[in-house]
Amino acid sequence: MRLRTGRIEATPIRFLLLGGLVVGTLDILDAFVFFGLRGVPLIAIPQSIASGLMGRAAYRGEIVTAALGMLLHFGISFTVVSVYYAATGWVPALARKPLLFGPLYGLVVYGVMNYVVLPLSAAVTGSGPKPAAVIVNGLLIHMIGVGPPSALFASMARQRADAA
Repeated sequence: MRLRTGRIEATPIRFLLLGGLVVGTLDILDAFVFFGLRGVPLIAIPQSIASGLMGRAAYRGEIVTAALGMLLHFGISFTVVSVYYAATGWVPALARKPLLFGPLYGLVVYGVMNYVVLPLSAAVTGSGPKPAAVIVNGLLIHMIGVGPPSALFASMARQRADAA
C-alpha cells in the first residue's frame, strides 16, 4: 500500500530526498547567517565546503567552486538522513522516537564531521582551537536543524518502507 499525497506518491526515497533538502537548507542558512554576521563573504562558505576536496584552490574558483560546495553540502545532507534511515532498520526505536534520538544523532553527526571527516579532508581550517561561539553554534544547529529533521524524515521513510 502506498500513500498518495496529491499527485506525488510518498515513497521512502522521496522522504529521504526531501529530508536531505530540509537538513541541507537549515544547515547552510545557519552558516550564511552565523558566519555572514562575522564578515565572511557568502561565497566563501560553500567554497570552504569544496575545499574539502580541493584545498586552497577552492577559494580561487569563484562561482564554480561555490556551486561544487553546495552540491557536496546537499550530498552530505542526503547521506546524513540516509544513514539514520539505515539505522532504523537495525534499531527500530530510532524510528519510533525521532524527537528523542534526533538531537543525539545531530551530536554524532557533528562529532563525525569535525573529528573524522574534516581532519581526513583537504579542507582549509584555521590554526588553533575554534572560538567558543563557533563550537556552540555548530552544536546547536546539529542538535536542532540537522538531527531532528534527519530523524523525522528517515522515520517517515521507514514507515512507508515497512507499509509497502
